[in-house]
Formats: sequence, C-alpha cells, structure tokens
Amino acid sequence: MALTGRTALLAALGAIPIGILAPNWSGVLAMNAPLTLAILCDYAMAAPVQKLRFTRTGDTSVRLGEGAEITLTITNPSRRLLRAQVRDAWPPSSWPTGTEQAASRHKLTIPAGERRRLSTLLRPTRRGDRHAERITIRSYGPLGLAARQGSHKVPWTVRVLPPFGSRKHLPSKLARLRELDGRTSVLTRGEGTEFDSLRDYIPGDDTRSIDWRATARQNTVAVRTWRPERDRHILLVLDTGRTSAGRVGDVPRLDASMDAVLLLAALASRAGDRVDLLAYDRRIRAQVQGRTAGDVLPALVNALAPLEPTLVETDARGLSATALKNAPRRSLIVLLTSLEAAPVEEGILPVLPQLTQRHTVLVAAVADPRIKEMATARGTVDAVYEAAAGTQAREQRRRTAEKLTRHGVTVVDATSDDLAPALADAYLALKAAGRL
Repeated sequence: MALTGRTALLAALGAIPIGILAPNWSGVLAMNAPLTLAILCDYAMAAPVQKLRFTRTGDTSVRLGEGAEITLTITNPSRRLLRAQVRDAWPPSSWPTGTEQAASRHKLTIPAGERRRLSTLLRPTRRGDRHAERITIRSYGPLGLAARQGSHKVPWTVRVLPPFGSRKHLPSKLARLRELDGRTSVLTRGEGTEFDSLRDYIPGDDTRSIDWRATARQNTVAVRTWRPERDRHILLVLDTGRTSAGRVGDVPRLDASMDAVLLLAALASRAGDRVDLLAYDRRIRAQVQGRTAGDVLPALVNALAPLEPTLVETDARGLSATALKNAPRRSLIVLLTSLEAAPVEEGILPVLPQLTQRHTVLVAAVADPRIKEMATARGTVDAVYEAAAGTQAREQRRRTAEKLTRHGVTVVDATSDDLAPALADAYLALKAAGRL
C-alpha cells in the first residue's frame, strides 16, 4: 500500500480542530478512524496491478544523439477502472541529465477489459546496449487516498550505434574516388595500378603510357589508361587498450577512431576493396570478416556499438600476431592507436617489421587540440609554462611519428574532428600511388 499526499493533507487538516477542541486520545481516534476506513476502502477499490499485462514494441536500435521511441501496451483484465502512474525505468544514460523523470513517468486511465499504449522516448547519451529495467505501476482508488503498487519485468533492448558524424565527408571522398577509378575524364597512372582501356593520345599525356603495339595497328597514337586496383584487402585494427579511454574534448579517443573507421570502410567498400575489422587489447573484443560491400558497414556499426575501452596495456605482440592471422595475403593494415612515446616504442616498434614485411601499414592517432592551444599561449607566467609543456608534447609526438615513418609506415595524426577525413585522404593517396 502507498499513501498519497492527499491523505497526509487530510490528516493535517483534521489535526487542527482535534488539537483545539479535543486534545486527547478520544479526539485522535474520532479523527483517524474515519480516515483509516476511507483509506482501506479506497485501497480495496483500486484496480489490482499484479494482473496487468504488458507488451513492448518500438525501436531496437538508434544512432547516438537521436531518439528511440518505445511503445508499452498495458492491458487491464480486471473489472475495475485503472487510474495509474507508470514509471518505465531505463538506465540513467538513456536520457540527457535532468530529463529522466519527465521522460519515464506517465499517467493513464484504463477502463476494465481495455488496453492503452504509452510511449517512452529515449535519447541515449552513450553507445552500447540499453536494457529496460522494471516497470513500476501505482494504481489509485477513486478517492485518491491510497494506491496499490507493484513492479513488472518486461525485457527490451535498444542498441545505441555510433553516430557516424563523418559521413558528411563521404560525398567529397567518393568524388575523388571516381576520379581515381576512371569514371570521369581524369585517369591516373601509377605503379601497381590495373590496366583499364585504350584511347587516343592527347597532347600533354605521359608518353610512358603510349601503347606502341596498338599504335602500330592503327593510324593514331594509342594511350593506355589505368585505374586503381580493386578487390584489395583492408584490415582495420582498433586498439581498445588504456590509451583509447582518454578523452579529447568531449569525445573518447575510441569514439573518434570508430568514426574514422566507418568513413574509411564506407569509402573502401565503394572502391571495390574488401574490409575487415579487428578490435584488440589483450584479446579480440570485436571482429568482422568476410562481409560483402553492401553488408560491411551495417556489420561494422553493429560490432562497434557495444565496444568499450579496457584499462589495460595493449599486448602489441598479440595484436600483431592476430592481425597477421587475419591478413593472409598482402593487405593494407590500418592501426588506430595512440602516438604516445612509451606504448609506441615499447610495444608497436618492435613488431612493425613483421607487419611491414608483407603488408602496407597505416597508423592513425587522435591528437589533442588542447596541446596546440597550450603551445601558442603567451602573456602570463602560467601561460609560458603551458607553452613549454605543449611544445615539448608536440615535439615528442612528432619524433614518435618519424620513427614510424622510417619503418615505412604512413602516419595520420589529426584531431578528433579531422581524423576521419584525413585517414580517408591517406587511403586515397595510397590508392592513387598504387601502393595497395
């Protein structure tokens, strides 16, 4: 049984005349007995909550930052009118801070034998799976003095997917890809590219592209056209160790890396390349293999949604061995990790020769824009110290990148907002140069 504020108000109002006219036990009994009887009658007339039936429908997935609508259908099989307050509980991260109470609580009235639907709008603030908690329902009597209360478990899961904010860059990257792919008038030639077709020579064409045999068979000079290789294998390796848990601005490094992974995967699949994913720290956290071009992006989004960083040091040797196992032939291995000196020098550099011996390796890392701000700060003593620290951090990061470059690795170091397009540009540059 749950008592309402109306009951407390009546008890307080009744205590005033009792305290003035009959401040004794008889007066207290004279006031409380009718109120108690009214409470019991009201409780008895409230519709039972344990017999209620619940079903859920609605969205099962939503992108981070968007809303998911969950519909709860409540059936009242009793012979009494249901006047109720319902709390549809979800984890706190299912709504922005401060909006949970308004979004999860509902009032409704259901006549006997009928059913009603109510909608709960979720606006998750974190990736991952959100599981519905208990439904708590409070059924009031006609006087509003007492209520029956009970809880029901109605399972439902909403998967919160990465937002993929970098998809706004996809049209411009696809335009560049079409130029490289020979679908426009711009046809490129580079080491390792595939022969596409023959066309007439135009002044300004590279003379190395002239096909002398074809020229001998016709009256005009024939030029070979080329296109970037297709059906190349790209392995996206996501480091989920402790360094991925750091926040750059309002975004964890892991989330920024995910955004870059999705843009690159969308671009590479359109280019005809095969894309696989491996998320690793000390063991495999997520893996996507053997998907077709149409299925790879949904599979990646679904695999990345529940992924969280782990506060352990990444096992670089295990990562290298697992990557080589998943890339049996020449591939482009894209490693999204950090450029901190210690993890790179002690972990990645010793295993790089194993990767670069057979594969093209690209390392991408999220840079902190705050370091750039610190390096340019001036005006006060504190600002000068910040500038010195920022400059030292930038120089150390540059030296780390140079060490990777000397091993034949392409390095992309950009802020969270710029990492995805920068990584896509690096992929297109490798493809244009015929290095895939």
